[in-house]
Amino acid sequence: MTAQEVNARFSRLQHILANEFDHEKPDIKVILFLIGIQELGKGVQKFSKRQKEELMHIATCRLFSEMGFYELEGLDQDGWPHWKKVKQIPNYTLLEQEHLLRTLIVNYFQDIYPEII
Repeated sequence: MTAQEVNARFSRLQHILANEFDHEKPDIKVILFLIGIQELGKGVQKFSKRQKEELMHIATCRLFSEMGFYELEGLDQDGWPHWKKVKQIPNYTLLEQEHLLRTLIVNYFQDIYPEII
């Protein structure tokens, strides 16, 4: 996918999520938080600042697992997923990182919102 295609799909996803949650367009951090909640599988609830950071980490690991960088180790006693890094992530430039994250996010949401394709 070209950067232009990814950006167009990501923008459509932002609009869909903004409408879904009756809120402003979410940035990457907010979308990672939503993915983290989805991956945790416990529904919407109050989270501490630390838990919010952990949810974003869960989302990042889940997304990068698609490229073989992480794999799920299992769940802890509270049901939170734990991931292990299985190979080193290359040193991407900031633009490359953003493009990669947007691509992985779009791919993640394609099953849920096929209209972003």
